[in-house]
Amino acid sequence: MRNKMVISGASLTLIAAPAFAQAAGAPPGPSLIMQLVFFLPLILIFYFLLIRPQQQRAKKHAEMIAAIKRGDTVVTSGGLIGKVNKVTDGEISVDLADNVRVRVVKSMVLEVRNKAEPVPAND
Repeated sequence: MRNKMVISGASLTLIAAPAFAQAAGAPPGPSLIMQLVFFLPLILIFYFLLIRPQQQRAKKHAEMIAAIKRGDTVVTSGGLIGKVNKVTDGEISVDLADNVRVRVVKSMVLEVRNKAEPVPAND
């Protein structure tokens, strides 16, 4: 009985083994050109929808900060609104109320409201 099991197991192994050896190779992947055709529009979409607008906003912000002068009303990133009293290279001095003056780093200014600009109405 044991011999029959060993022989049948060995014969199954011999029959099944060639099937693994005859497996076909993996199909070739897409060519380099096809990969570029797929990724190039994706990269362009990211550039025009994300990267370029962010660069333009950063450029506008830098110009706005460079144009801050004494007497402008500014809004800081912390939500403080005040009038610029003194401008130095890296920071500005802002009057928030009577006898309340704070120093603010220039890059923390979100908005500059000039004296001539009207304040938008709350509708």
